[in-house]
Amino acid sequence: MVAASPTWLLLITRLPGEVGAVRVRLWRGIKGLGAAMLRDGVYLLPWQEPLAAALAEQAAAVRDQGGTAYLLELGPQGHTDETLRDLFARGGEYGELIAAATALRRDAAHHGEAAARRRLRKLQRDSAALAAIDYFPAVSQKEAAAALAGAEGAINRWFSPEEPATRAGAIARLDPAAFHGRTWATRAGLWVDRVASAWLIQRFIDPQPRFVWLKKVAARSAKVVGFDFDGATFTHIGERVTFEVLIASFGLESDPGLTRLAELVHYLDAGGPPVAEGAGFEAILAGCRQHAPDDDHLLAAMAPVLDALYTTGRDGLISP
Repeated sequence: MVAASPTWLLLITRLPGEVGAVRVRLWRGIKGLGAAMLRDGVYLLPWQEPLAAALAEQAAAVRDQGGTAYLLELGPQGHTDETLRDLFARGGEYGELIAAATALRRDAAHHGEAAARRRLRKLQRDSAALAAIDYFPAVSQKEAAAALAGAEGAINRWFSPEEPATRAGAIARLDPAAFHGRTWATRAGLWVDRVASAWLIQRFIDPQPRFVWLKKVAARSAKVVGFDFDGATFTHIGERVTFEVLIASFGLESDPGLTRLAELVHYLDAGGPPVAEGAGFEAILAGCRQHAPDDDHLLAAMAPVLDALYTTGRDGLISP
């Protein structure tokens, strides 16, 4: 008779009373895995190989501190399985996330762009962390994703009209010489992706560019090279923001300074893994935009900041 594949992981622990700090570390580790606590020292997770390895590490840590720990693999429990799955319901946590996203969507205009986008990124990180331990997804996960998309759409509509939609397709390799002395156009009211892209253009692609900041992209001349709007020559493709598309288009991927800047721009524009310099860069950009009379002055003010960040990344002056 073939034994049933394991369905559940059960960790049973007991620690000496004097190791309170170890108990706290154990609880934090178990909580981070999204385990259900059946009683003090008894934790349940659905069987997955990475979770089994993580619980084995927790069990070893308990034993190292003089405690006892048993990690059991359990097969299907019949009708009890449904009750056990209910222990992992995340509806309440998703409800809090949906409420926060709804409030952000409603009040985005009152926060200012930098603050609104910071709140959005935090909610996106919270959502990703919650999804990682949502072992039995229900409709609330999709509802939360929709609420976050709604909040992001509201922020873009208010602060960044005509934000480009992502398009599919390959990125063609281009010769920078063919783009020298051109007129480049993007949406007015520069923010992270556009100001970084304009800097990239003038530093690495076109040594004598002319920039036009469009109030309405439909009013642009057919002769300009557009970037970061729908229908532009250079805009979001797949998961890459415009800055990353420009880097790929002109064969600049091997430059470590630009690679680090691309991580920063992607994080601030589209989310993803946090970048240490992100909050500082965004704060400086917000302050410069408050004082700059127009986008020409804003680009001039931000160029030294981007130069410094580029040098830092190129020369490895700080750890990633």
